[in-house]
Amino acid sequence: MITVFKQASEATEKYDYVVCAHKALKLSQAVPDALENAVGPDTTIVIIQNGVGNEDPFRERYPSNTIISCVTWVGAVQSEPGVIKHTAAENAEIGLFPNAGSDATVEHARLNAFASLLRTGGTTFTVEDDVQIKRWEKVVWNAAWNPLTTLTMLDTQTWLSSSEAAMPFTRQLMREVIDVARKCGVPLEYGLIDTLINKILALPGIGSSMQTDAKEGKDHIALLDHRHLLMIS
Repeated sequence: MITVFKQASEATEKYDYVVCAHKALKLSQAVPDALENAVGPDTTIVIIQNGVGNEDPFRERYPSNTIISCVTWVGAVQSEPGVIKHTAAENAEIGLFPNAGSDATVEHARLNAFASLLRTGGTTFTVEDDVQIKRWEKVVWNAAWNPLTTLTMLDTQTWLSSSEAAMPFTRQLMREVIDVARKCGVPLEYGLIDTLINKILALPGIGSSMQTDAKEGKDHIALLDHRHLLMIS
């Protein structure tokens, strides 16, 4: 059975999986605390968000629960209220968030069970041994394109062709994020820059979710009210 709630506080029972797909604007205990009614000792928490450190508040609040961490690559636009148009871009990368005190066999079984649900639903995804590498790879992408498209209000292709400095500047932004990742112990390679640049060059000019938020005048407080939780039992 799958049940969707507008607010986590509406849950009245414990679930096998709690999927959090709200936009991660800041790290806080607000969301983990709000899940208390739905999370039992055997509940697996699935965090489908981009960014790094997203899992930490959940691990602090639920130290013994299995946490599945997911990175998403999705191309979509809301053309009008209630109408979402998806592009060909769709992929997810999933893996376990470490828990030294857990039973690894149980955690992998829960990961495999969730992967089976995604596979049955036709979701494009890969299971990663170290999903934190994938998290940081997406941050390299987002840290470049989100601010660049938002500050300039240009699409990616228009920005890259705007001046001779645009491409070197973009590559430098990506390199700086990789430097941070490596200092944090995440073994990203600088060759990732070429991979991500080639990826964007193969696409038509696109904006970003941050650019869309800016165009629509959305602020962080308003966005915090749009949380989406999926309970699966």
